Amino acid sequence: MTATPNEPTHTPDSFGPAASAPESHPGTAASPVTAMTVIPVTDLVPDPKPGKPRPAVKRLFSGDRANLIAFNFCRGQCLPDHKAAHPITVQCLGGSLTFSCGDTTIDLAPGTVAHLPAYSLHRVDCPDSAPESGNILLLTMLTGEEQQ
Repeated sequence: MTATPNEPTHTPDSFGPAASAPESHPGTAASPVTAMTVIPVTDLVPDPKPGKPRPAVKRLFSGDRANLIAFNFCRGQCLPDHKAAHPITVQCLGGSLTFSCGDTTIDLAPGTVAHLPAYSLHRVDCPDSAPESGNILLLTMLTGEEQQ
């Protein structure tokens, strides 16, 4: 992968506003947690976009220090070389994807998580051997920003 000045650099706003406010649950007195946000990721994943070159995408959550963005890939779709303005983790929640950074490409199967520092050039592909749909990627953009 060779960097060129034309690769996009994404921020949370690249993916639109977050889905409707997730349900918050107050913590109990016995818990050090004062609030918990529950995000039913698999219920909120966007519908696939067959016949398009890019996957369906939806920002699910915007909170303290992190944003969650879900992608739904169909076989043959990709996110070509790009960068994120913040450190990220990516994890496959279903199906089969390949994730590339530099000279390294890994199979991103369910249960696999990868972490990258900010501004690392990377790409995601949904191989022809993947299921026709249901190839779900969850991106966590670690913004470090506190919500007001």
